Parts: sequence; C-alpha cells; structure tokens
Amino acid sequence: MKTRAITGFFFVIVMLASVLLGQFVFVTFYLMLSAFCLYEFYSLVTQNTAKPDIVLGIINGMMLFAGIAVLIFSDNITLLLSYKAAHSLLFLMPLTSALVFIRQLYNKSASPFNNIAYTYLGIVLVIVPFTFFHALAFVKGAYDFHFPLAFLILLWANDTGAYLVGMKFGRTKLFERHSPKKTWEGFIGGIIISAGVALILAHFYTELPWNQWVSIAIIISCIGTLGDLVESMFKRSINVKDSGGILPGHGGLLDRFDGLFLAAPIVYMYLYFIAS
Repeated sequence: MKTRAITGFFFVIVMLASVLLGQFVFVTFYLMLSAFCLYEFYSLVTQNTAKPDIVLGIINGMMLFAGIAVLIFSDNITLLLSYKAAHSLLFLMPLTSALVFIRQLYNKSASPFNNIAYTYLGIVLVIVPFTFFHALAFVKGAYDFHFPLAFLILLWANDTGAYLVGMKFGRTKLFERHSPKKTWEGFIGGIIISAGVALILAHFYTELPWNQWVSIAIIISCIGTLGDLVESMFKRSINVKDSGGILPGHGGLLDRFDGLFLAAPIVYMYLYFIAS
C-alpha cells in the first residue's frame, strides 16, 4: 500500500507538470507518453497473441500524433510552415503504412494479417485517444491547460470515488465477466463525486458554465468506466493481470490511462460540437 501511495503521488506530480509547464512540454510529453503506451500494448500482444510490427507501428503512431499536433500548434510558427510540416508527416504515412503490409510478406508467420491487425489496433486504441486529449488544450484556439487538466482531475475524481464508494457500499456487480470488483454502487459514487468536483472547477475555470462542466464529468465517468472495462477485456483475452510493471503498485501505463482512451475523444467531440 505504501509503494502504491508513493507511486501515485509522483505520478500525479508528473501529470500536473505535463500540463502546467507550457505547450512545448505538453506536446512533447504526450507524444512520448503515447509512444511508450503503444510499445507496452505491443509488448503485451507479443507474449502470446500475435507479432505486431513494433517499429513501424510506433513510427506510424508518432507521425500521426506529430502531424496533427503541428496542425493545431501553428500559433508558434508561421502558418505556412506549420501546414507544410504537418502535411509532410501525414502524407508520408501511406508509405510507412504500406511497409507494415510489405514486411509481413517476408515474415514466416502463420497469421500475417493477425499481426497487421494488432499493429493498427494499437494505433487506434492508444495513439488516436492521446491525439484527442492533446487537442483538448487547443480546442479554443490558443493553448489552454484548463481543459486537459480538468479532464485529468475529473477522471481521477471518478476513479477515486468509485473505488472508495465501491469498497464501502459495493454489493451489485457492474460487469462481473470482465471486472469482478466493479460495482454499480461504486460506479454511481464515482459519477456523483466527479460531478461535485466539476462544480468546484466551474468556479475557477470559467470557460464553460457549471452545467457543461458537470456534463463533461458525467461523460468522463460513464465512458471512462467503459474504457476501463474494455482494457480489462483486453487483458483477460491475452491472460495477463497488469499491462506492465513500470508503475509499482499500479501496474502499467495502459492500466493508468484506460479511462482516457475512450473518454478523451468523446469529451473533445462534446467541446467542439456542443460547448463551443
């Protein structure tokens, strides 16, 4: 428990620093973090499921993240250079993507398309959500750390609330087939606590009215819980308990960001189409 608490403390410090130290640190940190998460995904799959193309998968993932990041990061460089750099990265992807297929021609694998499928599944499951999370900081144009920071705070509030309420009052299993410890009581408790934190945030982050912050909290709680269940389903399908051991007492990086993977794109969509 002590190890878990110490790891959690430093994890929170690092995550807070990633959004508070400015846009260059923010973009670079999440580019590297998404690459490490993708590597962890491939490492899990490689154990007993498939042999994804780790090198080309990470190259394609980083090019996708960087290309989109440059497109929305144009306030620090000229717009023309921004678009040229972004287009160069994105338009090179058909070549690097084709190489994923071509390399399988020379691999002596009984299931080459299984390898290809997992290579792209990692990009869709890991890189795309981090791209949307990164875009939260620029949803209003210029860099604003309020949105990604609020996302993390609300996600942590939901996880903490669900854990505490579930431990104290949990009786009814939420989805026993994939996560035996999750309960409906914990799920509802997480929503309530996250919504309460959103009301507090609304007093300090006035970009949105209180009801929209609460709506975001509910989205994060509901969709984030589904993301957690999806990650549990993934780990059960390949017979592993934790996604890794990089965070002592907490498992791997995928274990820490499973709620983000489904929730970040939905929250961005909400902000872009509704809150804006």
